[in-house]
Amino acid sequence: MPLPLTLLAFTLVATPDAGPAVSPQDLPAAPVATPVPALDVTQLPFTPDSIAQVVRAHQPDIQDCYEKTLALRQQKLQGRLLTHFLITPAGTVTGAQVQKKGTTLKDKDLNACVEGVLSGLHFPKPPDGKSHPVEYPFNLHAVD
Repeated sequence: MPLPLTLLAFTLVATPDAGPAVSPQDLPAAPVATPVPALDVTQLPFTPDSIAQVVRAHQPDIQDCYEKTLALRQQKLQGRLLTHFLITPAGTVTGAQVQKKGTTLKDKDLNACVEGVLSGLHFPKPPDGKSHPVEYPFNLHAVD
């Protein structure tokens, strides 16, 4: 049985650092969104670093789960989610779940949303043709 890949913690914040003040006249008249290029997992090796890279590429989706949950709550929501999933021989995800043990943030809607995001991820195909378990922690907190 393969050993689980445990990856470094990933911290999300509800709002990014505001940075320097910008007045409305400093902004372009019609801002154009620059699309983020899709990550081509077929070009990545199957390593803990590439797994972390794929998860980081989907940070906006996890962030969206967190922000939607914050918007529905009257209190600040912060803590740790320890997730577990299997990367299949095809590079898809099965069994994505937030673990009870190791998780301090107990919110079923947030957990379900994060599990949904993880279930839709695609990773490099493992070269050994086997499924690989992964544990991935998320540290979530709001920025005042």
